[in-house]
Amino acid sequence: MSIQLITFDLDDTLWDTAPVIVSAEAVLREWLGEHAPNLGAVPVEHLWSIRERVLASEPGLKHRISALRRRVLFHALEEAGYAHGEASDLADKSFEVFLHARHQIDVFPEVEPILETLAKHYALGVVTNGNADVRRLGLADYFKFALCAEDIGIAKPDARLFHEALQRGGVSAEAAVHIGDHPGMTSPGRSRPVCERSGSTRPARSGKRSACRMPRFAVLTICPRCSPAGTASASFFRP
Repeated sequence: MSIQLITFDLDDTLWDTAPVIVSAEAVLREWLGEHAPNLGAVPVEHLWSIRERVLASEPGLKHRISALRRRVLFHALEEAGYAHGEASDLADKSFEVFLHARHQIDVFPEVEPILETLAKHYALGVVTNGNADVRRLGLADYFKFALCAEDIGIAKPDARLFHEALQRGGVSAEAAVHIGDHPGMTSPGRSRPVCERSGSTRPARSGKRSACRMPRFAVLTICPRCSPAGTASASFFRP
């Protein structure tokens, strides 16, 4: 059966994520310093401690990273002395500041021309664990659907997320391929390495075996700086 659906990861697949997050964190801290001075320079370790407490009491937030970040900010602000209502308001506003900065992304220059070409021949979709929104990036028109883990509370490599993608794409697994940057996060129901599928020379890390297997769902794992020139996967990355 020929390929009809191609799904993409976003972070570190269509753009370099680390600089964006570092910048967004800096913007967030600057905003909090101006609008929530009582919070002060909160150690990262303290925020991680709050995060662990929140997840212990609300495990359902594990894959809802936006709600989790907002909740951590709320608790940090409340512990800094802000009243419940004010802490909630500051948490919401500060998260929106972070989210805006998080979308100041430089998409790899090859991405849009490739998506434009592929969209003429295949249905395209997004399957991501992150909270980047293709609508805010001007990329939504290329995709039939965008499936974010936090929207349904299931994250890769859980095969149920890929089953949902197949349903939204209206195809069987044999007619779909997923493109991502991390073998452990792009291998639904697999336990063997998949880097070789994209021609990578980097040793692959084995993904965990999922309880819900999806055989024959093709995976192309894009490995920056190691895919040979001329392959489809390499074209998404700068040299």
